[in-house]
Amino acid sequence: MGKYFGTDGFRGEANIDLTVEHAYKVGRFLGYYYGKEHKARIVIGKDTRRSSYMLEYSLVAGLTASGADAYLLHVTTTPSVSYVVRSEDFDCGIMISASHNPYYDNGIKIINGLGYKLESEVEELIENYIDGKGEEIPYATKDNIGRTTDYVNGRNRYIGYLISLVANSFKNMKVGLDCANGSAYSIAKGVFDALGAKTYVISNEPNGLNINKDCGSTHMEQLRRYVLENNLDVGFAYDGDADRCLAIDDKGNIIDGDLILYVCAVDMKKNNELNNNTVVTTIMSNLGLYKALEEKGIAYEKTTVGDKYVFENMMENGHSIGGEQSGHIIFSKHATTGDGILTSLKIMEVIIENKTKLSDLIKEVQIFPQLLENVRVNNKKTAREDIEIVNAVAKVTEELGDNGRILVRESGTEPVLRVMVEAPTTKECEKYVNMVVDKLKSQGHVIEK
Repeated sequence: MGKYFGTDGFRGEANIDLTVEHAYKVGRFLGYYYGKEHKARIVIGKDTRRSSYMLEYSLVAGLTASGADAYLLHVTTTPSVSYVVRSEDFDCGIMISASHNPYYDNGIKIINGLGYKLESEVEELIENYIDGKGEEIPYATKDNIGRTTDYVNGRNRYIGYLISLVANSFKNMKVGLDCANGSAYSIAKGVFDALGAKTYVISNEPNGLNINKDCGSTHMEQLRRYVLENNLDVGFAYDGDADRCLAIDDKGNIIDGDLILYVCAVDMKKNNELNNNTVVTTIMSNLGLYKALEEKGIAYEKTTVGDKYVFENMMENGHSIGGEQSGHIIFSKHATTGDGILTSLKIMEVIIENKTKLSDLIKEVQIFPQLLENVRVNNKKTAREDIEIVNAVAKVTEELGDNGRILVRESGTEPVLRVMVEAPTTKECEKYVNMVVDKLKSQGHVIEK
């Protein structure tokens, strides 16, 4: 990871960690970098948080000042930007979003011309320019100055693309959607309505300050109540930029990314669509998923956390499905990034084709209790490599044996260590997480609230 760019772009609190000046310089560099041999065409989308408009205008100013033409999708999803970039010959795409973070955070995600996340070497060049280490970039003048174009039709074509991927009508299906007061509010309901579902929507009134607030894929309680109270067949929750999806089944169970991977992979294997008979997961996936996949004769691979790394593995090895427990699910035949709305459509197809309930599709999976605690620390690397912490983790590993595991990793976007334990019981999870967290505290690594 670089100084500004982490695993999911340049992210931080708006106008503190990520300022208008940062955004302007990112625009200036991208307009110059992609416009060396032709007039650069760059498409921009944003989520609903208040600062997204500010950062959009700053990026546009930088891009056009360097001679690039900027095409505005307005409020849209991250996967829609990826789709438009790769299908309509743009040099790159920019998504303004901090995903599942609170409204006061924001981020700049850059997508290359193939629809993939930007190469790390280009991110490094951008960082050098921001810090004044790169060469001076000339301003465009006269007719070389870039222009801005309203490009809402690009978003509409993405909506049409999603609808075209579905072979079955959703008629008579009662579906709940939690749009997280974010990007999905402008797309998801229209897609489900077009496919014939009876669509019920919550958290679809963004005001710039309520994105992800007690709603969406990080707060499933509201959707769970809504599904049960309205006797819905299924519910889907997205995050702020709709590249994640989690679900609620007909019985009110939370269906996380691991269970979604299981449901879709089993169906894909049945239909001879599971390339290499393999699912790509991250190291955060539950032991219960692996045991269930083994029972179905399905192989799996593990990557470090981040849908970027999942996708890289899929591309390198030709796998067709991969994802994260958090709900980033990638279907490589149709997308180059996690796509929450696409994921919900895929789950609907499995339910309808099997003429069953989502609760029946996951009943053979026994998920291990898992506890994750995010610990704010002074220095992530120093804390993780402290010999006392290393020894505490080793002790937990030894005591759990084959009946669980512990994972301590650094957040890619925050000053946080994530301590995760899986064990046969919740009580054991709590015991072992506390053992490591207490050691972090006693060693002086924790930032007390």
